[in-house]
Amino acid sequence: MPIHNVLIVDDSKTELMYLTDLLEKNGMSVRTAENADEAFRRLAEQKPDLILMDVVMPGQNGFQLTRTISRNPEFADVPIIMCTSKNQETDRVWGMRQGARDYITKPVNAAELKAKIGALNSTSK
Repeated sequence: MPIHNVLIVDDSKTELMYLTDLLEKNGMSVRTAENADEAFRRLAEQKPDLILMDVVMPGQNGFQLTRTISRNPEFADVPIIMCTSKNQETDRVWGMRQGARDYITKPVNAAELKAKIGALNSTSK
């Protein structure tokens, strides 16, 4: 299943605009959410092919939200890439343990993100 529909969860309007622009220029459809509650509403509206997840957000953080989504049978097959300023190896390991498929530190490098999405495309059925 190729990745076309992406949900970006980030409380930074600047990051949302940057990532949305980047993905739309690569032919993807993007929806955004600024917190966990909004993310759940977007998930209920349409199941995405990929979720880009910030970590540091008000309320439920990205680690908690990733764990909740990845353990829900309805969404367990949706890959999540953490996109965060938390750049410690322990953060990356913790994010992967919560169910993320990959981890990128901010500022997001466009070529790196495209490569990671491409890798997910080639491993999906």
